[in-house]
Amino acid sequence: MKVAVYDTHVTKNCGGIMHFDVVVPEGLPYEKVLEFGKAYLKGVDQEGQPLSAKDCEFCHTEQASSKVTKFVRAQGFHIVEMDGCS
Repeated sequence: MKVAVYDTHVTKNCGGIMHFDVVVPEGLPYEKVLEFGKAYLKGVDQEGQPLSAKDCEFCHTEQASSKVTKFVRAQGFHIVEMDGCS
């Protein structure tokens, strides 16, 4: 499965920055990318933090691994946590 990766940086409720990628099927409308990013933030108790085009930018496309493909098919997206997400 070909996916698009969006590099995302969000200020946490307590300060500090979360850095994560939102991975979606290639060609998905950008509004859905933001929707998925907001769903992730809600799931990690960061609901209400601003998430806009300046925070979530297209990075690249790639062939998804079988693990990522499984998540994308199940929920429509996958999050790759990087810095400040725990």
